[in-house]
Amino acid sequence: MSGDDMELDCSAVLTDVWLMLDGECDDATRARLQHHMDHCSPCIEAYGLEEKLKRLLSTKCGGDRAPDSLRERLTLEIRRSVTITETRIETGEA
Repeated sequence: MSGDDMELDCSAVLTDVWLMLDGECDDATRARLQHHMDHCSPCIEAYGLEEKLKRLLSTKCGGDRAPDSLRERLTLEIRRSVTITETRIETGEA
């Protein structure tokens, strides 16, 4: 991996902090984010604040579960938006 591959803009790092905190990024992305934060004190500070916020939310809301009706509506909306997005992509390329 070249040095250019490891360079990220702070805004890109801060956008992906929650993906990293939630364990939703791949190893390569995690390495790039970590490399940036190892050399950028404002980003590591922001990461620390987000980590504390996530821990606080988990502590205060960790046992709460959304009602089944809300979960079903959200699932339906997500599926609908994915279908619309896929349709737009196909329409735009045709």
